[in-house]
Amino acid sequence: MASLSSLKRLIRHRMWDDDDAHRVLPAEALARLQQRVADSERRHSGEIRICVEAGLPLSYLWRDAPVRERALAMFAKLGVWDTEHNNGVLIYLLLAEHRIEIVADRALARRVDAGLWQQLVDTMGDAFRAGRFEPGLNDAIAAVDALLAAHFPHDAGDATRRLNELPDAPLLTRRRDL
Repeated sequence: MASLSSLKRLIRHRMWDDDDAHRVLPAEALARLQQRVADSERRHSGEIRICVEAGLPLSYLWRDAPVRERALAMFAKLGVWDTEHNNGVLIYLLLAEHRIEIVADRALARRVDAGLWQQLVDTMGDAFRAGRFEPGLNDAIAAVDALLAAHFPHDAGDATRRLNELPDAPLLTRRRDL
């Protein structure tokens, strides 16, 4: 039998729907975020993906899985782990729990202290609690951009500069896509 807290979690996740995600990040905001990611990726060899989910899939809720587990699954599903230089970053937002996870691939994770990632999550959390979703994501992109540019800058003279490996558009998952 499910605990009361598990039942409350299930209800909270079912209350959020795809329309809620589009209300907090309308099409115009998504377009601006996509451009921000594209501009960022011209400065370094890393890849940035944004994934926003209204609520967790039922399979995660039934087994009371942590949000980090879902973020890691999306990191893999979206191919962020499979970039040429192993320096992709997923910025994951779960609206139903007001949770943020940042997952950095191994090459970047080795160079950046975990405390810095947590500081970034805390800053984003402040913006999201204030209802400032686009500015919070813009700040996150800027912070990740600075880290990637510092550790993996593009060589301006490199004629073999790689192509964009992952889509720049933020992903707002739909329940039927899960």
